[in-house]
Amino acid sequence: MDTKDYLRILRNEIHSTVMATVDEDGHPVTRVIDIMLADDETFYFITAKGKEFYSQLTDQKYISLTGMSGGEGMDVREASIHKRAVSIRGKIESIGTEKLDEVFAENPYMAEIYPDPSTRNALEVFRMTEGTGEFFDLSTKPITRGSFTIGSEVQEKEHGGYFITDKCIGCQACYGACPQKCIDTSDVPLVIRQEHCLHCGNCFRACPVGAVVKR
Repeated sequence: MDTKDYLRILRNEIHSTVMATVDEDGHPVTRVIDIMLADDETFYFITAKGKEFYSQLTDQKYISLTGMSGGEGMDVREASIHKRAVSIRGKIESIGTEKLDEVFAENPYMAEIYPDPSTRNALEVFRMTEGTGEFFDLSTKPITRGSFTIGSEVQEKEHGGYFITDKCIGCQACYGACPQKCIDTSDVPLVIRQEHCLHCGNCFRACPVGAVVKR
């Protein structure tokens, strides 16, 4: 999958996210914000100009968000294996009332909150201009992890995690400790399949020769 696929999951499958900014005292603040629109390049959300959230957005121009799907109508066991999550952090900008009509057309419940169109001038639409994101799917066996970027100016960064170096002696202690069994043992040094790794660190602690490193 690529950026547009992850954004589609964020908008259509997850929709409601926990979005974080920082208050005037430097403390993190979170609230639930719906992702109103998404296209191939970015996503869009709204807020009212009178809210502290609006002031933080316009002052800081940066957010972090996480959303997770699954669980609706399921018991705890079912929900635990049908969850997919998207996390993104990056720069945002206001585009004013551009796309506001589209927001209301694509999200009919907004008309129940703002039934009189003349009151909608309190709202502004924001979009992310540059950001990095991560996707996590618990429904696959083993789990699936992916990364993506928003904005043409953003360079794909080498993502952190655990890696096996040339110190590896092929003992497979790391494989035995891995809950996802996502370590390729067909050659030495062994290789952690990053797209399935939980980043739990069991391999790091289990290795008898210090061949596993955290980056």
